[in-house]
Amino acid sequence: MKQNLIFIFLILLACGCKEKTAEVISIDAIFQEYQKFKDRINPIEATKGGNDEYNDFIANYISDDYQEDLKTNYTHFLKVLSELDTTALSEADLLSMKVMKWDCEVKLEGLNNPIVTMASPIYNLPSFELMPLIQVQSLHLYVAQLAAGGSVQPFETIEDYDNWLKRVDDYLLFLDTAIAMMKEGMAKDIVLPTALAQKMIPQLEEFITNPVESHLFYKPILSLAEGINEADKNRISAAYSTMITTKLKPKYTELKEFLVNEYLPACRETSGIGALPNGPETYNYLLKLHTTTNLTADEIHELGKREVARILIEMEEAKNKMGFKGDIKAFFEFVRNSPDQMPFTDPQQVIDNFNRIKERIDGTLNQVFDLKPKADFVVRRTEAFREASASAEYVPGTKDASRPGIFYVPIPDVTTYNKYSDEALFLHEAIPGHHYQLSLQQENKELPEFLHPESMGVFVEGWALYAESLGAELGLYEDPVQYFGMLSMEMHRAIRLVVDTGIHSKGWTREQAIQYSLDHEAESEDAIIAEIERYMATPGQAVSYKIGQLKIRELRTRAETKLGDKFSIKEFHNQVLNSGSLPLVLLEEKIEKWIDSQI
Repeated sequence: MKQNLIFIFLILLACGCKEKTAEVISIDAIFQEYQKFKDRINPIEATKGGNDEYNDFIANYISDDYQEDLKTNYTHFLKVLSELDTTALSEADLLSMKVMKWDCEVKLEGLNNPIVTMASPIYNLPSFELMPLIQVQSLHLYVAQLAAGGSVQPFETIEDYDNWLKRVDDYLLFLDTAIAMMKEGMAKDIVLPTALAQKMIPQLEEFITNPVESHLFYKPILSLAEGINEADKNRISAAYSTMITTKLKPKYTELKEFLVNEYLPACRETSGIGALPNGPETYNYLLKLHTTTNLTADEIHELGKREVARILIEMEEAKNKMGFKGDIKAFFEFVRNSPDQMPFTDPQQVIDNFNRIKERIDGTLNQVFDLKPKADFVVRRTEAFREASASAEYVPGTKDASRPGIFYVPIPDVTTYNKYSDEALFLHEAIPGHHYQLSLQQENKELPEFLHPESMGVFVEGWALYAESLGAELGLYEDPVQYFGMLSMEMHRAIRLVVDTGIHSKGWTREQAIQYSLDHEAESEDAIIAEIERYMATPGQAVSYKIGQLKIRELRTRAETKLGDKFSIKEFHNQVLNSGSLPLVLLEEKIEKWIDSQI
């Protein structure tokens, strides 16, 4: 592991130079050092952000040394902020400082939890120290995605190829630590549900059985740049072949045998984290982390039930307008199985359909937005090794827009791919959802760099869900089935409030949660099962979407009501998007100030 960076201002603190801290260290310097720290602890995120300093390194973020390093640094940063004279800060810097303080405090709280550890490179989610591998959003899946090329990890120069070999070595060390941690979890009864562990085993299979030439980790060798000379091509090809044969396959075989022979028999039949030692306290923390609020599990559960009831009324109205005579459950079945909604025979047709949606809204975006990112994006099929358990997702491009963002769409069986909610899905993952928000965020040179990455899920996902509601304003949802699809997407997120809290705080079984979803939405049973198992694996994360959307919608309504004719939808969107990802309490504070300034 690379040596810890020793920051000048931390030395000042260690020397007891309290009186000089505020004078010597500017807020910009603090922000810069915080960004350096963030890049160091999450080198894959650094690569994603365009910093190539750590392209040869993966942090072993579940190791004890790593977590102690985090505790030390988060504590130091909080001390620096506590001694800063904030009276001279600009409004923008003060807001950014408050975000930094919130981040340090909530991450430190997670590090002191016996189940949770922080700084996972996966979508800024926390990791469970004793359950470090899961069937979704897990490092073993993310590394494979990087290994294939065409994503965050660069494969352009010989140095890039050598860097990846070093990263694989770090990854193998992580897997060793993961197995050791899982064994410790077995001894402490902190283990995954059986259903989740079972899903991981087939994910490993192709990395064990595929021959080198068709192995995912060999794929970058098949597209070596022409500028690389023949000797380097031969050397690097041999090195990748050796890495796959002598390191990767044996390690995956070891991991699979451990999962099958030792771990799976020790797994639990309960579904929620509440059943684990310190589980209820951990879930309360995760709700705070993911919602940036102090809402309790009971409050979120009841809110979810109210939202489900409200959206169900709108769904009934939409169903009746379409002339369907049966009840809503029958309509769900109709939509799930309608041949008209499953017209595709080739995966490329799914991709083409999303690109047509992009063309349709290109001319209407300027009616509700005047901030637009420089970066482009592409729609791409999710890789085969993970698409059976994957949801659609967006991966940002580079800050300089040289690499576009990627909207991944899982298409495990194109003949059963249902397009009824594709317009809402596009608005969520691409424009004006994740692609707009995340690209604008990392292209915003007025923001400190630590606010460029994805960061607050409740803001990022809340914005994307809010973006789905803009379809009519952008000329979409003219097809009543697509409008119903939008309601279904919103219902899907409302259901999450009920089932996530049900699973993790009310003792619901996997089967209860699946049935609740089947009763209230039109998703296929296979898709619902994958979703419920995702919630089981990532407690609290799924509730962030609806909590964030409700707050943004609440703030828009408040602004429209108070400002009347003075309300500008473009300026409201600017205010939401031009400060980076914010905890909801800080977003509300900012929008309130903006409203007051317009009156």
